[in-house]
Formats: sequence, structure tokens, C-alpha cells
Amino acid sequence: MAPPSPLHARPPPILILVRRGEDPRQCSIRPLRGTPGIELRTYPLNQMPDVSRHLLLVPDAPPLTPADARRPLLLLDASWQHAAKMRRAVEPVAARSIPPGWQTAYPRRSKIHADPNTGLATVEALYAALCTLGHRDDTLLRHYPWRAAFLELNRERLPVP
Repeated sequence: MAPPSPLHARPPPILILVRRGEDPRQCSIRPLRGTPGIELRTYPLNQMPDVSRHLLLVPDAPPLTPADARRPLLLLDASWQHAAKMRRAVEPVAARSIPPGWQTAYPRRSKIHADPNTGLATVEALYAALCTLGHRDDTLLRHYPWRAAFLELNRERLPVP
């Protein structure tokens, strides 16, 4: 028997580790604190939760597919430089990337990343991941200042709500 379609299932649980010391004005994910199904924790943690079933969203992994819909998601919210250290702290854990083609609307400048437009803001990555899994939820972007631009840039990738 085939598993139920992700369009009719609940979104997976989401754990987001937010690095202590990140500039709150640049944090795209903090407004989601208190959203059901999304747990934000400040990193470093006193004790790491069990993330053995989670899929860590990173740019250099196989793409996320609807077949991953039953796995909890783990996101790291930090600058590129600090995210690498955080990733080492949660490994080994299975990893997936956002499928190619999603574009960021976040206006950033990077001193270490060759092409900052290839990465997504954390809230954009979460939104793209959930869309990929069949769970489009535009309320995730309700506090995101570049919401309209992000949706327009990615309109062809968006499932019908």
C-alpha cells in the first residue's frame, strides 16, 4: 500500500537551531517563534536533542523530494561562516538540499560566499522545503519583508494552495 500523499498529511515537525549572537534584525526565522510544529532553540545548546531521524537542510546534499515527507526537518539559522561549525555539531545526520531553481529575495552581501544569490534565507529555505513536501503555507512568510518578491521570483515552483 502506498503512503498517503503529503498533500493530505500534516507537515513534518521542524527544529531550527538559531545561533546565539546573530543580529535579530537580520534573522528571518525569529518571527515564527511559537508557530505550532516549529521549534526554535538557541545554539549552542546545553544538550543536543536527538536529531537522528531529522533531515538537515544544507546546500551540498541530495535534493529533498516528496518521498522525504515523513522525516522531521532540521535547519540551522546562522551566517554561512557559523553554520559550518553548527553543522559539525549535529553530524552525523542525513542531509538534503532545496531542489534547484529556488531564488532568494533576501538582499545580502557576503564577504566569503562567491555568489550569495545561490543561498536562501532560513525562512525561504523552510518555505521551499515545505512546498517541495506538498505543504505550501504562505503564513510562514507573513513577517518576511521580502515576501512578495520571493513569491514572485519563485512563482513557477509554487504548488497551488
